[in-house]
Amino acid sequence: MNDRIQRLVRQIKQMEEELLIEIQKKEEEFFYEIRARKIRFEKKIKAQHKILVKKLPRYLYEASFLNMLTVPVIWSCIVPVALLDLFATAFQFICFPAYGMPKVKRKDYIIIDRHYLSYLNTIEKINCVYCGYVNGVIAMTMEIGARTEQYWCPIKHARRLRTMHSRYKNFIDYGDGVRYKEKLDEVRRDFNDLR
Repeated sequence: MNDRIQRLVRQIKQMEEELLIEIQKKEEEFFYEIRARKIRFEKKIKAQHKILVKKLPRYLYEASFLNMLTVPVIWSCIVPVALLDLFATAFQFICFPAYGMPKVKRKDYIIIDRHYLSYLNTIEKINCVYCGYVNGVIAMTMEIGARTEQYWCPIKHARRLRTMHSRYKNFIDYGDGVRYKEKLDEVRRDFNDLR
């Protein structure tokens, strides 16, 4: 990787860390803290949140017809997502040790915590659990795919990507056949940043 790209990657990492710090400042602003992976609101704030809950009859009455019509379509995705979760998890547990690659930790990707919000009603909480699970499985699977791609085909694309996965920065430049032949074994085993 050339110096400019390394510098940009470092800047992106630094900005991600700054973003996380800013997000954590919200704990103070909205009077909650995270202890032992549990979110705890101050009692006064919890009481204020309960006032904001939209009761189920009103929530259903005010829901748009189109939203109600699409709910079965959205929820039908749970079956393929659960299967994806099962197969992706099995894949990494079987293959990653064989390749000497670190496994992807579910808890880093599947984050279900919005049900602690007292201002959500039961339907909203269930929907938030669903979204946390589905998007978490997709993010976890993307990371499993990224690590697999680093092992089997760590070559950047010639065409511009819309988004890059976490391992792409380590890949060999498109068209650099000499470096590919010289560095393939090194690149495919370079997971030091994850250990």
